[in-house]
Amino acid sequence: MSEDKYKKAAQIIIKAGALPFPLNDTLVSIVKEMIEEHELDFIYAFKRKSSQTLEELLKTSKMSEEQIIKNVKSLAKKGYIFNQPNSNGVMVYRLMPLVMVGAFEYAFMKEINYSPAEKNLAELFANYFNEVGSFIQMNYDTIVPIFEKMRPFDRTLPILEKNINGSEIQIQINEELQVPEEIIVPTQRIEDLINKFDEIAVGHCFCRNHKDLLGESCKQTNLRENCFTFGKSAKYVSEQGFARLVSKEEALKIMRASENDGLVHKAFHPHSDIQKDETSICNCCKCCCGTLDWWRGGITAMINSTNYLSSIDEGLCTGCGICVEKCPVEAVHLNSENIAKVDKNICIGCGVCAHFCPENAVSLIEGMRKVYVAPPKLN
Repeated sequence: MSEDKYKKAAQIIIKAGALPFPLNDTLVSIVKEMIEEHELDFIYAFKRKSSQTLEELLKTSKMSEEQIIKNVKSLAKKGYIFNQPNSNGVMVYRLMPLVMVGAFEYAFMKEINYSPAEKNLAELFANYFNEVGSFIQMNYDTIVPIFEKMRPFDRTLPILEKNINGSEIQIQINEELQVPEEIIVPTQRIEDLINKFDEIAVGHCFCRNHKDLLGESCKQTNLRENCFTFGKSAKYVSEQGFARLVSKEEALKIMRASENDGLVHKAFHPHSDIQKDETSICNCCKCCCGTLDWWRGGITAMINSTNYLSSIDEGLCTGCGICVEKCPVEAVHLNSENIAKVDKNICIGCGVCAHFCPENAVSLIEGMRKVYVAPPKLN
């Protein structure tokens, strides 16, 4: 009976997210590890609607207000319930998905202590992601069309300054890029994004923390506390102990340190709608980033929104290969003449190559676009 109850809860949690994740024993083990059996009935209340007011929950959960608030407080601390008011000031309780953004991210957003419980949970998630990969590969032709219809998971904010002298990276306007005329280009400068918000919180990078617990520490950076949330998301993570509130000055300092290590700014928007204000921004490395790691592992497509595309000046390029080494998505290669070339279909316009190029051979072409690259078919 208990096993069936956990399976039911796991299925509801999957439905709260957008990704086609399977229900299996490993997922049930994760839910068992994180959620108490007495909390399952509250999870069931979200079966048909993942976001509800208190009035709605009184009907769907058949619990008293006191019982509801008790469950909310408990599950919010575990990253399964988001409890913040909507734009009209009405408190809304939302069941979080497993990932993007949900229980996985919040579970590893705090500073880790390498406890047996943390390591066990990290192993369970790693096993589950491997099983998701096998599931996606087995059902590749059925699932890839689902990815093709999805909005971008994240949006790249470029690095717009050179690493060497701090001068601005050259920006070009390319008439050949097909850009929707009606789109309002969202914030592109990291300084402007930070200045938009009064409430900013920083937590630890959940991807690198997860890898640390697996004994696979990051090869690119020693930074850990550089995962940002804004507005009501910042209030949520600080209230639940996942992150701490910081000043704009400290936030910008951490962002600059992240840029110096070649990390990529990736912003997230409500429902992947880039016309809405950002909720969070990750500073992603090449080796640990979940979305990049899952893409390479055949688990998900890479679906990104960006306003830039890297461009190489062949006359200035010396073939040093720094851009090839630094590119987080392997979009740059050296041709037979030892000149760097950019794959326009893969480039996410992060500006890392331009940031580190010692010859100023890289500029950025401006124009909003969607980058979609299907997961590799490994079988």
